[in-house]
Amino acid sequence: MSDDLKFQLRLTLNHAFAQVARNNPSDASLSTLTAILNRHDAVMKCQFDAFADYVNEAEANGIELFHLYEWTKKTIDNPAKKEKYLKSFTLYVGGEEVYEKDKVDALEAELKPLVGGPIVAKMFKYDTDPAHNPQPPRQRESTS
Repeated sequence: MSDDLKFQLRLTLNHAFAQVARNNPSDASLSTLTAILNRHDAVMKCQFDAFADYVNEAEANGIELFHLYEWTKKTIDNPAKKEKYLKSFTLYVGGEEVYEKDKVDALEAELKPLVGGPIVAKMFKYDTDPAHNPQPPRQRESTS
């Protein structure tokens, strides 16, 4: 494995807790989760909110500069995908979206006991190796 490979954790929260996490992440009902995140200098960002922020930024600054605009806009406008991404949270560690293996392993180990419980439904680990991840949709070439 390459030393420059970075990682990211994402959590799928159960519906009621996802709403709380989006609207009031410091709520006492999330204290078990937030205590772990705090120990690792980690915060959660709802993926739907991140997508909506991207779309808003693109629309404010010119969508032609944002190569994932159309895909992202379709995603947040699709009710089934919206429901999915409202419960999905990316974990940022030290303000970074992707982080070193030792950081992801330590955070994952502490979060694992919460998976399948009342707050956290699922946990996913991703890495930055393009072979392991879907690639962005290609732009269509104009035929003119």
